[in-house]
Amino acid sequence: MGLTSDKTLALAILFAVLLFVATVWLWPRLARRNWRAVSGRVGLLLATQTALFACVGVAANQAFGFYASWADLFGQETDQGVVVDHAPGGAAAGPLQVLSTGDVPGVSGSLPRTAGRLQKVVVAGRTTHLATSAYVYLPPEYFQSRYRTRTFPVTVVLTGYPGTARALVDKLHYPRTAHLLAKDGRMRPMILVMLRPTVAPPRDTECVDVPGGPQTETFFAKDLPEAVTAHYRVDREPGGWGIVGDSTGGYCALKLAMHHPGVYGVGAGLSADYKAPADRTTGDLFRGDRRLRDRADLSWFLGHEPAPDTSLLVTSSKVGEKNYKETMEFIARVQATNLTRISSIILDSGGHNFNTWRREIPATLQWISGRLNDR
Repeated sequence: MGLTSDKTLALAILFAVLLFVATVWLWPRLARRNWRAVSGRVGLLLATQTALFACVGVAANQAFGFYASWADLFGQETDQGVVVDHAPGGAAAGPLQVLSTGDVPGVSGSLPRTAGRLQKVVVAGRTTHLATSAYVYLPPEYFQSRYRTRTFPVTVVLTGYPGTARALVDKLHYPRTAHLLAKDGRMRPMILVMLRPTVAPPRDTECVDVPGGPQTETFFAKDLPEAVTAHYRVDREPGGWGIVGDSTGGYCALKLAMHHPGVYGVGAGLSADYKAPADRTTGDLFRGDRRLRDRADLSWFLGHEPAPDTSLLVTSSKVGEKNYKETMEFIARVQATNLTRISSIILDSGGHNFNTWRREIPATLQWISGRLNDR
């Protein structure tokens, strides 16, 4: 059973209940003061508490998508995947391969032209040689004959760290939200490319080109757009691409829009940080390169580099979100550039969690749609 499966959660709950019943039933028999009875009481209490914590942990992981598998949880996911092409006749299959195609969760209907499609893909970077899986949402219009010659805008959607790409579909409901907004005429149909920023697991590379290490920023700025453009009917112009993310993904989205405005004309960071951390998950990202470290600090970048011609959106909460002060300071710095455009969503209360981001996503997608090219 997988770490994120409902069966695992149900088994954990059942085990906790059985231990609780066993504790109540056996407690009178363990009321003596000899070492065996005391050890039995301690053992039952520890086992029951451990089972309860396991239930809470499994439930929280299902809700927030911290770990995708048991190997991910125990730090055993260390090797990068190897992409094997299986194109007919031995020809190159291209940098993007579709693994499966299915219905869009939460959207009624089974026909692509009315309900759209969700594809699971693998993207292999030509430049960086990094490979990662992703989900691609194709709107109904993509399959309708009247749009057969039309190119579509693209929004890249990033999770936080460690995060799972599937959580963007099942927990944050990006495809379903985009479908409903477009159906109601509140945003234009767009393609969503959903993945996690951790393309070199288990390391948190914070979308940095690590000296001598994974070139994560280049993957998102060059390899990913090239792969998507080669496979789908998408807008090839800078104004046709946006990027959004939460937490670590939000920092990546803002940085990529600022560093590469010729690729991403729009960037949105939900509960984002504004510089890369240095901890056990990241390691030494900059290898002593002060210039690289400074450029990764978005506030420093605004004060020392030419202002990028891009549009940014940041979100926070007055109560419950730790980045509120930094967000307000970042807004002021962007306003002082007189070129980079800034918008914000500031909630009265919220937190660093899926529930808060689900409240912000509809308005964020509408904002992105309104700033991408209409082609």
